[in-house]
Amino acid sequence: MIDTSLLNADLHCHSDVSDGTLSPPALAARARANGVELWSLTDHDEVGGQRAARDAALALGLPYLTGCEISVSFAGETVHVIGLGFDADDPALVEGLARVRGGRERRARAMAADLARVGIGGAFEGALKHVGNPDLISRTHFARFLVDSGVCSDTHDVFRRYLTEGKPGYVPHHWAGLGEAVRWITGAGGVAVVAHPARYRFSPTAEYALFSEFHAHGGRGIEVVTGSHTAAEVATYTEIALEFGLHASRGSDFHDPRESRTDLGMLPDLPGRLRPVWELLAHRVIHP
Repeated sequence: MIDTSLLNADLHCHSDVSDGTLSPPALAARARANGVELWSLTDHDEVGGQRAARDAALALGLPYLTGCEISVSFAGETVHVIGLGFDADDPALVEGLARVRGGRERRARAMAADLARVGIGGAFEGALKHVGNPDLISRTHFARFLVDSGVCSDTHDVFRRYLTEGKPGYVPHHWAGLGEAVRWITGAGGVAVVAHPARYRFSPTAEYALFSEFHAHGGRGIEVVTGSHTAAEVATYTEIALEFGLHASRGSDFHDPRESRTDLGMLPDLPGRLRPVWELLAHRVIHP
């Protein structure tokens, strides 16, 4: 394996096992066609697509890392922590993810009830039509319903008007604790990475607390280059990676060919000053 910041690694995307629209094999084929050299499927709170993703990647000659994106509650925000290179059959990890998934249906029904109060009926049933795995019904599935029903023009319009804090359809949920998620990942032999950090609405003090606690719990990585980061945000989180001694990750956060801002494999390179997270994971990469 080549340990270089120029490696076209894409270590963040989603299949129809969570809130993406393509199957794990279809994502593997898209990654390979787009020149990805190291790939991971990171479905939300779920490892059910890992075997299919791995087998499809290896059949295409594409090196693979196991992956998952875990929902965490921290300082009143939902933060996502990506696990890479872990044992997907680890009992503590599997049990922990099952607990995180457990509250999603109750939350979804509450979201639908809130949308009904502003005149949007049938949202739960409408969202279910977009769900590949009912255990993982999410805001993304409600967003697709709102677009299909003509309430919003696209998913970006949805999140401007609905489903976010202070807007109709927003229902908070208590996810895993930060330390829990990191321990599940590291206990299964993997590396924990804070996903798309610019998306969180933290004050500078709360953000510093996030990375301090994450590092203290054993977190080792930060997603510096991702589909939602601007060039300025890449520069900001380059400095944070250096300040906290974190390795840098890179991932498109691809969900769907029409919805996603960035396709698989189409990201800028990692800044050369950073240590790529795959340096920590060379022994965990599954090669064809």
